[in-house]
Amino acid sequence: MNVNQQIAAQPREQGIAVPRLRPEGRIAIIAPAGPREFDVATAERWMAARGYSLKIFPGVLQQSGYLAGSDRVRLNDLHDAFADDQIDAIMCLRGGYGSPRLLDKIDYALLRRHAKPFVGYSDITALHLAIAKEAGFITFHGPMLTSEVLADRKPPTETSLRRLVRGQFKTGSELAHPATLPLVSIGHGISRGRLMGGNLAMISALEGTPWALEADGIILFIEDVNEPLYRIDRFLTQLRLSGKLAKIAGVLVGDFAGISVDEMTPLLRQMFEPLGIPVVAGWRSGHCDPNLTLPLGAMVRLDGGECRLWLEQDVVC
Repeated sequence: MNVNQQIAAQPREQGIAVPRLRPEGRIAIIAPAGPREFDVATAERWMAARGYSLKIFPGVLQQSGYLAGSDRVRLNDLHDAFADDQIDAIMCLRGGYGSPRLLDKIDYALLRRHAKPFVGYSDITALHLAIAKEAGFITFHGPMLTSEVLADRKPPTETSLRRLVRGQFKTGSELAHPATLPLVSIGHGISRGRLMGGNLAMISALEGTPWALEADGIILFIEDVNEPLYRIDRFLTQLRLSGKLAKIAGVLVGDFAGISVDEMTPLLRQMFEPLGIPVVAGWRSGHCDPNLTLPLGAMVRLDGGECRLWLEQDVVC
């Protein structure tokens, strides 16, 4: 499919916008994946300085080996945070490992009835993909409390998240990338589609499950950390051989911590140039500083030649 056909094609149904985070709202902190030491007082002061209050769920303060609490605790926290109508948004403590263990136990109808901004990345990709498929609402690939928010990450890490979940970006808004951090065009043209994806290793791990990436007409976003180039090749080759890459409309390549864009460019060209789709590399989202928030499930427009990204729908209401 050439670029003109891609633009003309009818996209899949756009993601469902979620209620915006109101000023002085209440934010839930949950730990669906791994554990980490957590200073409650510091977190509360940080949020209070920005006008928000916190509700910290039990798994945040627990540890079960490499997990933050048992599967039951972490599942209950996820359900309770969504079901609580006093909660305006949900932030994850960290990634690590464990989110996929919950996928076949989640009450997606409950999540859909109480949709709200849900923020995280890395291992949390499993939840992003499952929520998009089962509940249909937009989630946010963005900073987590201990990894970025309390670590004083460089701007616009914080403002990127806040502006999206508070509704300051509307249909037609450009999701601008810092000019001081140049992007690389791998494939030219313009495509429109739902922005889907996240951590590449997790996307690969979910292949063959009911929550595998649905690739038809999407703008694929990928990022990762601590993965050598040959493993990135393996993950992308798996998506190619499964037929997923042939279905996508464009690619936004986020940060691959430990591997420069220059090092990745030959592999990206091998994988994506035959598809004739726009590909932009070097977007600062993922395990990086700054870490820009992206609305997963939202309809976007990607310009590969100009390395620009626009919202094609409101992401909060």
